[in-house]
Amino acid sequence: MKTILYIALGGALGSVLRYLTSIIIKANPFPYATFVTNIVGCLLIGLFFGYFEKQNLLSQDLKLFLITGFCGGYTTFSTFSLENIQLMQNNQMFTAVLYMTLSIILGVMATWVGLNLAKAL
Repeated sequence: MKTILYIALGGALGSVLRYLTSIIIKANPFPYATFVTNIVGCLLIGLFFGYFEKQNLLSQDLKLFLITGFCGGYTTFSTFSLENIQLMQNNQMFTAVLYMTLSIILGVMATWVGLNLAKAL
């Protein structure tokens, strides 16, 4: 139960920061708020993950709070990015490229299908 609490608290903070980012950064024709959120989220997950590796910290609770909770609540794009880096570090280039390509193409297609299904209902 403690684990769920850490993830929930981190996720809540990340979600609030995402909302505040969208208020502070207004979208024009380009979705700047989402863009900034994704890039900052990737920077943060990289910093957190790298720090845990460098310091050899084994605090699973802190990892869950910062990486799964906070970064996950702020943007799942950061997790997507980290997973691809890990695949590349493990010399799984084909899997990384496949994951990136399918995620982007199928993600956009699924959003389009969902949008059109909702309009049709």
